[in-house]
Amino acid sequence: MLPLYVPALHQGNTCLVMSCRSFLLRFPGSTRTFARQPQLSPAFRTSPFTCPPKRNVQNIQLRAFTATHSRGQRIIIQPGPEWRGRRDQEYEYFKQQPPPFWQNKTFLMWTAAGGGLFGAYYVSHLETVPITGRKRFIDVTPQQEKMMAKQAFQQVMAQYGPKILPSWHPYSLFVRRVAERLIKVTGMSNLHWEVYVIEDPQKNAFVLPGGKIFVFTGLIPIVEDENGMAAVLGHEIAHQIARHSAEKLSWAKILIVAQLLMAYIFDPGMLFSRLFLELGILMPFSRKMESEADYIGLRLMAQACYDPVAAVGLWERMKEAQRSSKLLEYVSTHPSPEKRIQKITEWLPEAEMIREESDCEHTASIMDSFRHLPRPIW
Repeated sequence: MLPLYVPALHQGNTCLVMSCRSFLLRFPGSTRTFARQPQLSPAFRTSPFTCPPKRNVQNIQLRAFTATHSRGQRIIIQPGPEWRGRRDQEYEYFKQQPPPFWQNKTFLMWTAAGGGLFGAYYVSHLETVPITGRKRFIDVTPQQEKMMAKQAFQQVMAQYGPKILPSWHPYSLFVRRVAERLIKVTGMSNLHWEVYVIEDPQKNAFVLPGGKIFVFTGLIPIVEDENGMAAVLGHEIAHQIARHSAEKLSWAKILIVAQLLMAYIFDPGMLFSRLFLELGILMPFSRKMESEADYIGLRLMAQACYDPVAAVGLWERMKEAQRSSKLLEYVSTHPSPEKRIQKITEWLPEAEMIREESDCEHTASIMDSFRHLPRPIW
């Protein structure tokens, strides 16, 4: 193989010269230029090789070289355009890219440390729900709950204050009578309970932290009697016993952090991550608390000597009033009436046993005697 003046390659402190064959294999773009040239004579000589100035050892110094044929023709061999265009592309391809975040040791280290701290914080704030014994996370103090209740009460009064019926109204007396009977069996008589009846066609009732109970007049025709009202108020009082408002507020903090993490990891946009958390976690979690309030409320009304079977009739009438479908349950914070009827029917034997143990026959006779007393004339 004829030695030519070829590209110089630095390797350490040594300057190397490639043969013509090596050069053609290394730079295929120059084969066409070289192949078209006439054959060189044995008397062909090349200029002496001089090593180019040393630069970055990772860079190949490409130097064109000139040869003179015996007939006086000049031959120039240099890298072809194909190689020159491909060189930049290959450099970009082999350029080192940062590893994905799940392979980043620093990210994994901080994630593990944060997860450990959160786990310790979560376990240290676990509480037990009365009656059901369910473990739940609450990091809201009673003082914070009182402040939250005060703000919520002001908002409700600003919206419905003019519609609240006076305390002597028959609806107010009816609701308060049932509420007082239920509160006696809760063991929370020291709480400042208040009952408000709002003149509004809504079929709804709710309780605020601190014992503020609100009932809309649109619900009274559906409850029909004291047993039906006991099913409604027992459910609302159960929310207060279980501190569901504080539990929701505690979980809201976790969901905010989870939403930010999902947006960072999956980058789907804040709207998608929020929708996923609401449909996948928040709403099923709310339905679980509603079902728990149904269970506690059923026990309360049975212990207060109300008929627990009336809860089934209440939700059958609510089903007819709401015309709800199974599809709406997945986008609702409350279970469907069908699911509630099913669960209450399963709990009825236990509730009936509680009612029998509460000496309800004696209590019922006393309540009947009070009902037959003459009412005062205002």
